[in-house]
Amino acid sequence: MAKHILAIDQGTTSTRSIVFDARAQAVATAQSEFAQHYPQSGWVEHDPVDIWRDTLATMKEAIAKAHLQPADIAAIGITNQRETAVLWDRETGEAVHRAIVWQDRRGAPLCARLKEEGHEPLVRRKTGLLLDPYFSASKLAWLFDEVEGLRARAEAGELAFGTIDCFLLWRLTGGKVHATDATNASRTLLFDIHAQDWDDELLGLFGVPRAILPEVRDNAGVFGETVPDLLGAAIPVAGMAGDQQAAVVGQACFDPGSAKSTYGTGCFLLLNTGEEAITSDHRLLTTVAYRLNCRPTYALEGSIFVAGAAVKWLRDGLGLITHASQTDDMATRTEDNGGVYMVPAFVGLGAPHWDPDARGLITGLTLGTTAAHVARAALEAVAYQTHDLAEAMVEDGAAKLETLRVDGGMAANDWLCQFLADLLDLPVERPAMLETTALGAALLAGIGIGLWDGPEAVAKLDRKLDRFEPHASAGRRASLEGWRRALRQALA
Repeated sequence: MAKHILAIDQGTTSTRSIVFDARAQAVATAQSEFAQHYPQSGWVEHDPVDIWRDTLATMKEAIAKAHLQPADIAAIGITNQRETAVLWDRETGEAVHRAIVWQDRRGAPLCARLKEEGHEPLVRRKTGLLLDPYFSASKLAWLFDEVEGLRARAEAGELAFGTIDCFLLWRLTGGKVHATDATNASRTLLFDIHAQDWDDELLGLFGVPRAILPEVRDNAGVFGETVPDLLGAAIPVAGMAGDQQAAVVGQACFDPGSAKSTYGTGCFLLLNTGEEAITSDHRLLTTVAYRLNCRPTYALEGSIFVAGAAVKWLRDGLGLITHASQTDDMATRTEDNGGVYMVPAFVGLGAPHWDPDARGLITGLTLGTTAAHVARAALEAVAYQTHDLAEAMVEDGAAKLETLRVDGGMAANDWLCQFLADLLDLPVERPAMLETTALGAALLAGIGIGLWDGPEAVAKLDRKLDRFEPHASAGRRASLEGWRRALRQALA
């Protein structure tokens, strides 16, 4: 039996494919960045053609780098940027509009109107989410309202909707399978996380025809097989999960109370709450962590829209750095932050504020401010926002975290991990394999074909960790006060 798993990690700025062996160790990686489109302020789009092209290319490259044949791949797992919405023609498979990305805010007027009409309590009760343009439903509603003919075609059953996982599965199976998983479905504002089904009342609220929706399945299990001509073999797609939920699996956060924080383009802190779907009093999200054997496990989630994207902006927008790794050295060589704070609200603020109209700012600038202070402020902002989320979870009734497991590209920064430990006053654990979203997709695919016998077997796999212990910091309270002042300015 083939024992290698190919994971597709389709992210916000790049697509990567990683081959894992039977010990869940990465043996080959291929990655490709793709274009971001900003038609106007607050709008973000991706071309699905770019995503499909890069997915197929990186899959082939990763298999070749691993010195394997397609027949050596036992299964494929998919993880993806979650709330990004794609609408395509069922006959041709071609998208009828660019994908509207999770960061996109064009649905804000609709969400504001629905709030004013008093619909948010219903939405929260059924979906665990808030009325915010972050989620897929308002993006779909915009397409139907603004692009002529789409609504009629959707009602006639000519179009299919999906998040990126669903779109890739459709393409990989040659249009034979229109399905998604429970974690991605739970991010649409159209899915009742308690009934585990699409909800007619929510569909009516957003004007979304049921005919366009995919089937919702468990995270592990065979969804379908790839068209043999694509890779040279028919390979089962056996695991799918949204990126943050995949990281929960990759970090083995299977016990209630365990938590992970992923630092990619954005930052997402998820706390496993077991079979209980806890409703937050601090505007955190209640979401599906994973679903196996038709039984959902839930999580509290805090979403930060901008984390690594702020460092990318330092590089591409301001030209202060040429590589993200430089921020570690820049922050290390500053004695303190020099009174400089950044609130990276470039596309609004996520939890616990949920203000789509907030915009970014840098405050405390003086003639003594250097590029290093600004770089440090970008890193500190990520930690301050993580602190705010952890604090909100405790106030919602969750036990104080004993450790925080971190992953994602930013977690490679030692300075950031130590600052997090100091600020949160708890140990921070970082796995040697930072790409835990891809690992989670691979593990789910392995469970789906029986390579690993469920979460218990996954939890026993060897995990090499770096551990950052908290150091007492006299300036911690003062730095938090400075952050809160800057935050109030951004919210104002």
